[in-house]
Amino acid sequence: MCPEPFRYPAARGAVTVELAMTLLVFLGLVFGTLEVARALFLFNTVQEVTRRAARGAAVTDFSSGTAMAALRADALFGSSSGTVARLPLAPEIDTGKLRIEYLSQDAGGAYVPVTAMPACPQANLANCAQDANGASCIRFIRASLCASATGNCTALPYRPMTGLVPGFDAMHVPMAATLVKAEMLGYRPGVNHCLPP
Repeated sequence: MCPEPFRYPAARGAVTVELAMTLLVFLGLVFGTLEVARALFLFNTVQEVTRRAARGAAVTDFSSGTAMAALRADALFGSSSGTVARLPLAPEIDTGKLRIEYLSQDAGGAYVPVTAMPACPQANLANCAQDANGASCIRFIRASLCASATGNCTALPYRPMTGLVPGFDAMHVPMAATLVKAEMLGYRPGVNHCLPP
């Protein structure tokens, strides 16, 4: 008589458990990779946002609220439909976080905020012709991303999508300050004259 071979008990659900464990590791890697890719996208894109804002502000009429709102929306790759534009893949960055500062340059070469904004681009040309280092002569424009549009410019906290990558909770979005020389600031000969003849 032959001995009966030993049979192992049926392992029901073993494949499901193995799949769940493998899937946990795999999805963790996938979502971690997506989080790192989003952070790299965001850190590179904010440089482009401030560059577009500063470049646009150098040629846009600062006294026109609608033109400035359209400029901010365009810098964030949004539409100028009047709604608050948000940066794609980063809804925490909107037009309220984009700061545009108009700067003059004192005799020592330091950039200082313009204290008395000119009434229009033509007035700025007149102010700069009178005194190029005056406090009301816009010579430079600085665009940056700040936690608030007013007050001190502090870095915006980074909001991760998933929280799977350690240390991302403590990161901040770069302010990405961009400084450009003021150009015509929207001045067009024969249009928007605010100076008396």
